[in-house]
Amino acid sequence: MSASKWESDEEIQFFREYLRIPSVHPNPNYEPCLEFLDRQAKQLELPMKVYYPADEQNPVVVLTWQGLQPELPSVLLNSHMDVVPVFPENWTHPPFGAEIDEEGRIFARGTQDMKCVGMQYLAAIRALKRSGARFRRTIHISFVADEEMGGKLGMRPFVHTDDFRALNVGFGMDEGLASPTAEFPVFYAERSVWRVYFHISGTSGHGSLLLSNTAGEKLNYIVGKMMAYRKVQVQRLENNPELCIGDVTTINLTKLEGGVQSNVVPPLLMVCFDCRLALDVDHQEFEATLQKWCAEAGGGIELTYEQKQPRVLPTPIDASNHFWVAFKKATDNLGLAIKPQIFTGGTDSRYLRQVGIPALGFSPMNNTPVLLHDHDEFLQADTYLRGVQIYQKIISNIANVGCVCV
Repeated sequence: MSASKWESDEEIQFFREYLRIPSVHPNPNYEPCLEFLDRQAKQLELPMKVYYPADEQNPVVVLTWQGLQPELPSVLLNSHMDVVPVFPENWTHPPFGAEIDEEGRIFARGTQDMKCVGMQYLAAIRALKRSGARFRRTIHISFVADEEMGGKLGMRPFVHTDDFRALNVGFGMDEGLASPTAEFPVFYAERSVWRVYFHISGTSGHGSLLLSNTAGEKLNYIVGKMMAYRKVQVQRLENNPELCIGDVTTINLTKLEGGVQSNVVPPLLMVCFDCRLALDVDHQEFEATLQKWCAEAGGGIELTYEQKQPRVLPTPIDASNHFWVAFKKATDNLGLAIKPQIFTGGTDSRYLRQVGIPALGFSPMNNTPVLLHDHDEFLQADTYLRGVQIYQKIISNIANVGCVCV
């Protein structure tokens, strides 16, 4: 199908218009997103509210389609408006041009992460409303800020507000990942993100001496222990083909700081590790192990955390979760091959699960290279439109779950 054919598709044009809004870090401006979503809400004849759970620069937008039984816990379809930075010199198309080539590939930051999903929700609802469909449960479609920075100004504070509680959310959906194979990954849990800083003090002096108890010696010990732990996780993954990256703990050295001059032994060094703790890790035991290594290294080491997320229970994916049953029935009816997994990174789903709301991460993009945060991020137009059809079935099923399910 030629690019000119896609030019006439209404949903593709809405998607491309949204992609052209450069809501990009480090200083995203969300006002154009709000204006665009307000036009969408009016076209869909849905009420829209804007909340500011953290500050006036980071909005949460919610469109609402009221159900026939609004007393039932609602369904939340979540996406985020912000996107990560771009390096235009490494792109073959303008990163916010939303250009479409002859193969139907739409190039823009956010095509996969995750402006696609937010617009697919609206496209599916547009089609369902036009068909005259109505559902038992109220459906809220949320567009949040700051997800790419960890959600500290978006979903994380929002779930603890009276405004969020008034939405009466009983089940949530959020982003997943593209899949290079025919399978669709479905994410029912996330690992706990810990960003651990070791502030290592030691004897300072002249670089010509062999001083004892230096920060460098302690650093070497800590790095050795952390990398040995990492190697065990690598071997677990290599030895068991049934495991995915989300099933193991990942440890990566991400920052090193310290030193004042090349011939001076420094009094302080800092090393940071990005740790993603698997569901089978006891957090107290893990932290006790870190403290033990600090003592073994010689002491004088302070631990601080940029993030230290609690263990969050996974969303059940069995008959006890009626929303999962409805989701699975939809994908079965569509003939989709799905693979439940633990998410590799972090999404706003974790904040829903933290307050006891079951949530699934799902992006209907199979047979698609994984390009989130990468140069030349793109999504095929036919994949996007197929995703709209998939969401029509999924939304219809989960919004018609009849039990209270609390």
